[in-house]
Amino acid sequence: MAAAGGGGGAGAAEDAGADGGGPAPGRAEVFATVVDTFLEKLVAAGSYQRFVNCYRCLYKLQPQLTKSIYDQFIYQLQASIKEEIQEVKNEGNLEGLLSSLDKIVEEAKDREEPAWRPSGIPEEDVRSAMVPYFLKHRSHLRRILREKEEESRKVAESVLMGRDRIAELQQLIQARQQAWQAISKEQQELIMTFQEPQ
Repeated sequence: MAAAGGGGGAGAAEDAGADGGGPAPGRAEVFATVVDTFLEKLVAAGSYQRFVNCYRCLYKLQPQLTKSIYDQFIYQLQASIKEEIQEVKNEGNLEGLLSSLDKIVEEAKDREEPAWRPSGIPEEDVRSAMVPYFLKHRSHLRRILREKEEESRKVAESVLMGRDRIAELQQLIQARQQAWQAISKEQQELIMTFQEPQ
């Protein structure tokens, strides 16, 4: 009965968030609503009439005392359950975990690829998790390789152009050197012709 009440509370809380037009309540709020609904169902299940039926003799003798005992019993029961639930929440950091789960779900809404789920076969799980990563890494490395090859090609072209330029300069230097030597030789012959009459 309590479980049924708890399930109805969660569904009601989620439906209220979905139909209300506002943002859906967080899991911590839904959990609090489930607990409150559970307590309401518990009190309804242990109604005063049922209590009186169990303690009919006491009720006939002292109806006011019976009502006071019932009220105190329900109050203590609710307080005890709430305290136990709060201890469980504190020990397990339940509110923090539920908030983290809400954040993960919110972030996952924008993801295009489906979330990974284990199949139960470790080899297939590792393969399904790692193969996409390796394929992505391989395409990344291939792109880097293409960029480096393009850079190398440009550098090789630059080196060849440099060699051609050096060869041209060497030919130019050699031609100028030969021209200089020819001029120098002509000058020497000219000087020799001026010196001969003496």
